[in-house]
Amino acid sequence: MTIATFLNYWRQIFASCLLTLFAALSCLLIVGTPPALAGINDDNFDGNIYVLYAGNGSLVPSKVTLAQSLKGNKPTLLVFYVDDSRDSKQYATVVSHIQQFYGRAADIIPVDVDSIPAKSTYEPTEPGYYYKGFVPQVVLFDQSGKEVLNGKGQVPFEQVDDAFRKVFNLQPRSESGELKQRVVNEFNTELAK
Repeated sequence: MTIATFLNYWRQIFASCLLTLFAALSCLLIVGTPPALAGINDDNFDGNIYVLYAGNGSLVPSKVTLAQSLKGNKPTLLVFYVDDSRDSKQYATVVSHIQQFYGRAADIIPVDVDSIPAKSTYEPTEPGYYYKGFVPQVVLFDQSGKEVLNGKGQVPFEQVDDAFRKVFNLQPRSESGELKQRVVNEFNTELAK
């Protein structure tokens, strides 16, 4: 046996051992990888809560700032949240539901608390001025910029709805029909009747 044949033989053995070791490690990584550890009922970060839990990526990032909204003479709803808060994750669906009914007539501005700059004082046109250290927290302003609701925690949809009804001078919920979204294609539903 020549030295070249001997070296070639050992290279083949080394390559097959290396390939076997690589395959074994790959299997261990695949089998040993734990499932995702975040969910709606925990405080782990897993991404944008409005996309993941409310199915509504249109809310974040907001299309307007608080200063722009207050100048626009539209009602404004600030929603303070944190992506790694169980309460914020669960409240994301409520915010999305609010947007279904009032999103065209009011500005809904979710504010990630982590994005509020740390300052000693804030202007009334900055979200930090209204933040009270809780998530979720909702603050509703009427068309003139007057604060009409400031609630902490998971403020029920009905409470926010009642405040919006006062802002828009709508009938109370007890005296009006149920708010329903329009059917996507109203023309076809008319033909079906």
